[in-house]
Amino acid sequence: MSKKVAFYTLGCKLNYSETSSIGRMFNQAGYHTVDFIDTPDVFVINTCSVTDNADKKCKKVVKEALKISPNAYVTIVGCYAQLKPKEIAEIPGVDMVLGAAEKFQIVDYITDLTKNPKTLVYNQPVSEVKDFVPGFSFGDRTRTFLKVQDGCDYSCSFCTIPLARGSSRSDTIEHVLEQAMEIAASGVKEIVLTGVNLGDFGIRDGLRQDKFFDLVKALDEVEGINRIRISSIEPNLLTDEIIEFVASSKRFVPHFHIPLQSGSDKILGLMRRRYKRDLYANRVAKIKQVMPGCCIGVDVIVGFPGETREDFIDTYNFLNGLNVSYLHVFTYSERENTLASEMSGVVPGSTRADRSKMLHILSDKKRRAFYDSQLNKTEQVLFEGDIKDGFMHGFTRNYVKVKTKYDPVLVNELKTVLLTKISPDGDVEITESEEILAH
Repeated sequence: MSKKVAFYTLGCKLNYSETSSIGRMFNQAGYHTVDFIDTPDVFVINTCSVTDNADKKCKKVVKEALKISPNAYVTIVGCYAQLKPKEIAEIPGVDMVLGAAEKFQIVDYITDLTKNPKTLVYNQPVSEVKDFVPGFSFGDRTRTFLKVQDGCDYSCSFCTIPLARGSSRSDTIEHVLEQAMEIAASGVKEIVLTGVNLGDFGIRDGLRQDKFFDLVKALDEVEGINRIRISSIEPNLLTDEIIEFVASSKRFVPHFHIPLQSGSDKILGLMRRRYKRDLYANRVAKIKQVMPGCCIGVDVIVGFPGETREDFIDTYNFLNGLNVSYLHVFTYSERENTLASEMSGVVPGSTRADRSKMLHILSDKKRRAFYDSQLNKTEQVLFEGDIKDGFMHGFTRNYVKVKTKYDPVLVNELKTVLLTKISPDGDVEITESEEILAH
């Protein structure tokens, strides 16, 4: 009887693509993938370490896993595993910790499911991690997260990602196209491009050999994929040629997620970001000039060391005046071995929480205003397979979340609908037209 393996993923879209690829490795080795609650023989927990909270989540997931299956073999991989293997090894019940390079040989490392008193740790220095390992999520969503880039050569003062994932490196355009065609053949309608610093695509063997724009143009020609979405791209790497190409693209959708982190040039300097806020404002203006209905998401950090009340108000007013659609708000948390953790001007926790709350409220207002601007428009929706209170959901090309009564025939289907009104839960309702009912 084949052994059962279950996975739990913390963190970003890139982690989800890698978990799915690791899952296929287990399947090829004869394991059967099951849900977390189905008493598996092996748990694989893919971790994040962007914030302190992510570390705490890992410990909680291990505890819950062992409640479900006390004798299961528990392996921890991912960014937290690369950064703090010894700390993880002290978590009761963890059997193995694999670093950034080793996680892709996980099946080779798990040769015996015997639980030993001492946790096994395989973790080479991140400076030795030089190979790009491709991956894409599959079989669990109507869209696929396709990994095309890994690592980062930037040195933002708050970030541990370069320490956890190593230097920037990429897949080849040819191999990305092969994977995209494989995904298309499986019936998936949407690909989300993922990476640590996606716009830095093109570095292989330490040398720049392509540009992200080259990949975008090539992917736009792949038959069988209806939508391609760019997960996140740095403002200094989002060029006019990319924006203009997406505006006229056959497959790339009008949706950008662009990290800002702060609307204060002083704080951007302390963060060691590679732009000032004027550049960011110019990127937003350019997008809205050529794609007025484009959805724009923003990452922002509150409570960074040295952020005064005036600096925060500067950020708030800047965001309030920007024509963007929603915010992802992160409360700054100290990370070991970063420059920011040694900076003066530490912001009290309560102040960080207050500032976070203000930006979450602003985000809600921004999303509502964006959704309002899309009402009474006819849009194409890709419906998901989820069910909540008898309703299913989907997204337009420009990332408006819609809801309609559940119908299994609509799952993974693209349908043209009329956006009619915003429901009390914030989603957009659609007209129950003959076009929808007839599928």
